[in-house]
Amino acid sequence: MTNKGGPETEEQARIRFQIELEFVQCLGNPHYLNFLAQRGYFKDSSFINYLKYLLYWKETEYAKFIKYPMCLYFLDLLQYEHFRREIVNAQCAKFIDDQILLLWQYYTRRRTKFLQTAMESQSMNVNCSMNINGSMNGNPQVQTKNNGPSLPH
Repeated sequence: MTNKGGPETEEQARIRFQIELEFVQCLGNPHYLNFLAQRGYFKDSSFINYLKYLLYWKETEYAKFIKYPMCLYFLDLLQYEHFRREIVNAQCAKFIDDQILLLWQYYTRRRTKFLQTAMESQSMNVNCSMNINGSMNGNPQVQTKNNGPSLPH
């Protein structure tokens, strides 16, 4: 990627950044990890060193570009020989993939419920504030829905 004996150009750095970003995000797919393991990549010390090098993606200035944060978790796991040995098993990769799916389903349901609750709460606050009128003496009064007499609050 670098010039012969010279420093990396800006264009080469941009291309390397894109390639490494794409590769790191691919690590979030357990089936891809299984593919790499079955082809012996995780037994190659150069590849293991490359995975160590890629840990810089966990730094905030780089992590902000990651769309699939689960890949950083797998990048951490790949630092352990035991995980690299186990991911060669297709059943292990399938189990991990299923667990990721369940996590995202749980997260999505929980997030949706949280947002609905927040929206309902905000809606109630807006409705309440719309029904409160300030009087001339500074004491707020609440109007009833039938626009009848207001009650002191």
